[in-house]
Amino acid sequence: MSQPLLSVQNLSVAFETRRGLVNVIEDLSFELHRGRTLGIVGESGSGKSVTSLAIMGLLPPTARPAGKVLFDGKDLLKSSEGEMQKLRGGRLSMIFQDPMTSLNPSFTVGFQIEEALRTHGVKGNLQEKAADLLKQVGIPDPALRLSSYPHQLSGGMSQRVMIAMSIACSPDLLIADEPTTALDVTIQAQILALLKQIQVERKMGLILITHDIGVVAQMADDILVMYAGHVMEAGPKEEVIRRPKHPYTQALLASLPGSHSLGEFRSRLPTIPGLVPDLLHRPPGCQLNPRCPYVIDTCKQAVPEARMIGATRVRCIRQEKTV
Repeated sequence: MSQPLLSVQNLSVAFETRRGLVNVIEDLSFELHRGRTLGIVGESGSGKSVTSLAIMGLLPPTARPAGKVLFDGKDLLKSSEGEMQKLRGGRLSMIFQDPMTSLNPSFTVGFQIEEALRTHGVKGNLQEKAADLLKQVGIPDPALRLSSYPHQLSGGMSQRVMIAMSIACSPDLLIADEPTTALDVTIQAQILALLKQIQVERKMGLILITHDIGVVAQMADDILVMYAGHVMEAGPKEEVIRRPKHPYTQALLASLPGSHSLGEFRSRLPTIPGLVPDLLHRPPGCQLNPRCPYVIDTCKQAVPEARMIGATRVRCIRQEKTV
């Protein structure tokens, strides 16, 4: 197989705080090839967004990253800020969670797209290129919308502008961090379909970060399930969705409304008891053990090693008991 576009190897990220050093991500590894989509899923606080910021080189000064993030063979963690600025918005791009706060309210949509093009050395009629980008993402009257300010756009249209900016320089890798969180269901479906279409047409690598396992089941080729900064399960979508091996993956899938029979329709959805642990005072052993229905004493003694079961990598000592 060809060299992966992105290879994250044993990535750990800690933050210096007044309460002490907080380990947010521990020993994270995965690969992404060109033209494929990786879905990263997990509850809030699982380390998904920190992973994306580490890849983009946008961690705050209090962060202490370790490991390797190889983009086309180049370690981004060792790259200078100047080198990262050339990559960001060019070969490496990101769509942030809330488009209403990501766009600058003081400038028109056209100015912001043109600035992205200008920053990365794109020549020619930038206004025309910006209008064409808006047309590509399905915004009606693109030439007219160039003069609009962000507050004049709906949430869905703002997100389309963000997507236009993110693909302006034809990136090799696009990271979409909760790209549909603030949108209603209809607009969410349109945005996801648009992202998939662009990814296929441009043969980009796409990382889709979300708390909704239903979204990654629809969009991803491969799925990585995170909890408290650890990878609990990772593998091809068909394996993870149809034959989940980790109790956490099973619990996420069980919480989907469509996973229940008609007789159960009016009953309460299953929930995962408890909360994500305080990362400054992690539980010993498997991080899920305080909430896991299959917990045994061994689970509380040491963090389990991830091991391959078929095509899936699983971090659980009892997975053979839970499938």
